[in-house]
Amino acid sequence: MRHTSARRREALTGLAFIAPWLVGLVVFTLGPFLASGYLSLTSYDMLTPPRFTGLANYRQIFEDPRFYKALGVTFYYALVSVPLDLAVALGLALLLNQRVRGLGLFRTVFYLPAVLPPVVTAVLWNWILNPDFGIVNAGLRALGVPTSHLPQWLVSPEWTVPAYVLMSLWGVGTAMIVSLAGLQDVPRELVEAALLDGAGAWARFRYVTLPMLTPVLFYNLVQGIIAAFGFFTTPFILGAGLGSGAGVDDSGLFYALYVYQQAFGQLHLGYASALAWVMLFLVLLLTLLVFRSSSIWVYYGGERR
Repeated sequence: MRHTSARRREALTGLAFIAPWLVGLVVFTLGPFLASGYLSLTSYDMLTPPRFTGLANYRQIFEDPRFYKALGVTFYYALVSVPLDLAVALGLALLLNQRVRGLGLFRTVFYLPAVLPPVVTAVLWNWILNPDFGIVNAGLRALGVPTSHLPQWLVSPEWTVPAYVLMSLWGVGTAMIVSLAGLQDVPRELVEAALLDGAGAWARFRYVTLPMLTPVLFYNLVQGIIAAFGFFTTPFILGAGLGSGAGVDDSGLFYALYVYQQAFGQLHLGYASALAWVMLFLVLLLTLLVFRSSSIWVYYGGERR
């Protein structure tokens, strides 16, 4: 009896410690999640009570040309930025894994941009990529690129998404740190064995280091896909003064930005909730495909093939 009472007190103590987290989960995550599912089946503008409409919002989505535009812009951004960010993060991690003086300073410098507020980053890049006086075009001009051939970042439709891809490289610090941790976890004896067998630097990287890094690359890939579909703050800040807030000809109409426009710009909260659920299923589908493919290219140390 005394043992049961002690276990009950221990359980209650544990629940008391996690109670703030449970309350936050229910109020700020689970509650809104379920509410958005209900609202996606209604017509709701925050001014009148929700009116149940069934699947009308979902039918409207597939008849909405701006939905396909937002989907295309987001996929374009994801297909370019995610692999590029992975490659740059891995390259920086390889450089920062060397034994050189001031290594701690270099790691701090490369990681620091990742923790800057997104609004600050957006304003900074708006100046850097200004077609007239930005330092990127100034550098291209100094290299001899004619003024008529300079990229019109964030102004010309064909240069809008490439500009955002370039900005995404600014925030690879987190993926870089994760890759660096993976590099330092590569068994030293495997590298030394390859070295004794006469393997060069590229062979050691390809056949030893890279396979051992595949779980890290897998993690960064999933995180990158989720972040690409949730990309919002930067295009919102930089496109706020351009008509619909999505750049010229909707060239910067990212999916999350379109959801925001429908919800708080036009007060179509039911339709915006349906858009958000479609995005959820798209991300789940892409993540599932990555997980299913992981058996082909992801190697975990100690597993049997």
